[in-house]
Amino acid sequence: MQDERDRRIAKLEEEVADLKAVVKALLAENARLREENAQLRAEVEDLRAQLKQNSSNSSKPPSTDSPSDREARRGKSPSGRKRGGQPGHKGSQRQLLEPTKPPVDCFPENCRRCGKDLPHRPDPDPLRHQTVDLPPIAPVVSEWRLHRVGCDCGTITCGTLPPGVPSGMCEPGLMALIGLLTGDYNMSRRRAVSLLGDVLGIEISLGALSEAENKVSDALAAPVDEVRDHVANQTIKHSDATGWRQGGEARTLWTIATAFATVFFITKDGTMAGLRGLFAKVKGILVSDRGKQFGFWAMAKRQICWAHLIRRFAGFAERAGPTGQLGQNLLLCAPERHPLLALRPRRDDVAPGLPESHGGPWPHDRTPPANRRRSAHPWRQRFVCGHPRTPEGDVDVCPPVWRRAY
Repeated sequence: MQDERDRRIAKLEEEVADLKAVVKALLAENARLREENAQLRAEVEDLRAQLKQNSSNSSKPPSTDSPSDREARRGKSPSGRKRGGQPGHKGSQRQLLEPTKPPVDCFPENCRRCGKDLPHRPDPDPLRHQTVDLPPIAPVVSEWRLHRVGCDCGTITCGTLPPGVPSGMCEPGLMALIGLLTGDYNMSRRRAVSLLGDVLGIEISLGALSEAENKVSDALAAPVDEVRDHVANQTIKHSDATGWRQGGEARTLWTIATAFATVFFITKDGTMAGLRGLFAKVKGILVSDRGKQFGFWAMAKRQICWAHLIRRFAGFAERAGPTGQLGQNLLLCAPERHPLLALRPRRDDVAPGLPESHGGPWPHDRTPPANRRRSAHPWRQRFVCGHPRTPEGDVDVCPPVWRRAY
């Protein structure tokens, strides 16, 4: 009897051990499936967010918007005001020019009421009407004749052009016009050739026009270097880029802008290595997007462009759950909602004696709790709270406690 009980107990213990192993395996599989489900849900959320992306909530250009997005962008509610200049608008008018012909005086012959003849009496302040026309345009053609003269020794020597005379057909004025048309006015070379022939009567080939462009480019090398040095020494500069493909190869147009001057560069790619060579000095504050190409610039000396941030916040706001709420809160801190956000001082920055209205916090600003810590970046005075990071991991600030944005 005892042996039978022992065998039964041993069998039950084996069954319990097997069941524990099964439960352990099921728990492990359940944990794996939960993790996989969370990853899939995150991927689905990201894919849905990508489908909703347009020029208003991402860095995509407006040209990539769908017809419905474009219609929504144009479908702004009417303001109720009439078209044109509004009351109080400072008007503008055409500025009168200095006449190049003798002015013509126009006198009324008869009274517009009774028809009586009127004398030609000058008006001290007459109404002035001006018309403008173009004079006949004819190219100025200069000719140098190079004579070949034979010597008694039998050698023939040809004359040479005087110093300063270009070797091609284009003189400085024409080369400057070609550079203006194809460079600043973005006119194609073929259209520039057509304009020169139709308007100025100058027949020029595409090859000659391209040669003139190269000469203009060489002549501008020194001023461009001077502007580049000026931009490099400025304390605040802005940079952005746009890319395209030319002949199947990638090209990137970079711009570096300051308050006084802007420099453009074309590189073969948009990598950090290609961008780093464009900056003669890593100096001052750089305003840019969040691209990794700007990683060589210390983050303490960077300002992320508010336009990019606002579009990013809008993308967050269109999501569901905590991320959407975070995006809506971030949009409340955008400069378009608070135009004076960059100018309003913090409470502790107010000089003694100034009223609260000159430096008090925003209505949503409160004294930060003890669990909030001050940011380590002196250029971005803010408090970082314990809110969870977004799935992208690139925003970790609590919007209601932002104090200042530069």
